[in-house]
Amino acid sequence: MGTYRAFVVGVFLLALTAGLSGDVRAQGGQSCRAEALPMARVELFFGLQRQDGTLIGEAEWAAFLDQEVTPRFPDGLSVFTARGQWRHDTGRIARETSKMLVILYQPSAESEAAIEEIRAAYKEGFDQESVMRLDSSSCVSF
Repeated sequence: MGTYRAFVVGVFLLALTAGLSGDVRAQGGQSCRAEALPMARVELFFGLQRQDGTLIGEAEWAAFLDQEVTPRFPDGLSVFTARGQWRHDTGRIARETSKMLVILYQPSAESEAAIEEIRAAYKEGFDQESVMRLDSSSCVSF
């Protein structure tokens, strides 16, 4: 089966399953079960090595989290340690330990500003070229 046809069949089956699974509601384009809320989800990836090669330690990361992230998103977040890799312009593969921060939030201008302030503070404070941002939406229930 061709890729496009498989995709169409998959979307149809997903729609059919959602229609049969009971009470589903939509808000802002996100369909969620009745007990779940549609929320924005951001994943931020923070490299733990400065451009000069020195490592960012656990105490430094914890202080950043306490001073820059938690005050902006006090309702909750998750942090994971990850290993990432990418290809340099030279073709060399670089590997680096990183922290992945996941925040679920209600979209607003204030939330967007807070996310960008976190990214800017990390880049400036730890001599980083970038903090990767991945946005999606999720259905959340507790």
